[in-house]
Amino acid sequence: MNVAKSAYRVFSANSSAACTELAKKITDHLILFFFFFFFFTIRDVNTAIMELLVMAYALKTSCAKNIIGVIPYFPYSKQCKMRKRGSIVCKLLASMLAKAGLTHIITMDLHQKEIQGFFSFPVDNLRASPFLIQYIQEEIPDYRNAIIVAKSPAAAKRAQSYAERLRLGLAVIHGEAQCSESDMADGRHSPPCVRNTTGHTGLELPLMMAKEKPPITVVGDVGGRIAIIVDDIIDDVGDFVAAAEILKERGAYKIYIMATHGLLSADAPRLIEESAIDEVVVTNTVPHEVQKLQCPKIKTVDVSMILAEAIRRIHNGESMAYLFRNITVDD
Repeated sequence: MNVAKSAYRVFSANSSAACTELAKKITDHLILFFFFFFFFTIRDVNTAIMELLVMAYALKTSCAKNIIGVIPYFPYSKQCKMRKRGSIVCKLLASMLAKAGLTHIITMDLHQKEIQGFFSFPVDNLRASPFLIQYIQEEIPDYRNAIIVAKSPAAAKRAQSYAERLRLGLAVIHGEAQCSESDMADGRHSPPCVRNTTGHTGLELPLMMAKEKPPITVVGDVGGRIAIIVDDIIDDVGDFVAAAEILKERGAYKIYIMATHGLLSADAPRLIEESAIDEVVVTNTVPHEVQKLQCPKIKTVDVSMILAEAIRRIHNGESMAYLFRNITVDD
């Protein structure tokens, strides 16, 4: 816990040294305010969530006026849509946080913008794109010869936003061989297509035709260019490794991956090290020091400054619009 000269408190979850380190960086940017606590998603995510709920409830029962959670990577954010007869876990977590006593959340690059609607209190969804774009401009030699790549049509809007601000071309990889998230999320496979032959069969609905993906193609010319793939989360790197191989075959001579949240679970560092990817750039919203030791290709961008500024503005009652200047909804 860091205490400044005026009446503010910043609490940091103690489940991760990286959490404490980023919380320290944030408070170094700050001069004043009151009750905030900082939460970092660690590998044992359920333990981390329980710690978050206990901390929030402890502050609530201590009569804290405002309890603002700083959650750079929101856990279970990928489970934000209906999958068959499953539950929307992200909505459940939002309800639990509200019940525990949180009154405000600061997060970054939610997997889906619609997640903000799950909460009954304000959510500030900050963007990491200005920091990643700055890295491209300052750290990638000859970035003017680069092309922004979406590894799937679903990521095309984000890639287009990057391309427009960097004044670069855009390419889209289509037909990749993984199961599309949207296929499972819209309920088309629920209930299963099994008819009971006894009793009333109900309406005879037409069967949905199975989707067949075309062979992998790259829409756009990447030959002789630097390919920069952008996304919000990089966890299971199989899709990125496959995309890098396709781009190499099409003539790209360097391949970068830019993502906000570097979960990099399982054997991701080894796969990256053995792949055609030249560099993976992620922010410090999730600790990944161990992965960096296993794979020198992984680089980190610090986003503590914007988190600190968001906290300062909330405490002082200032507008948050400044933090979203030149930011599009598609980021």
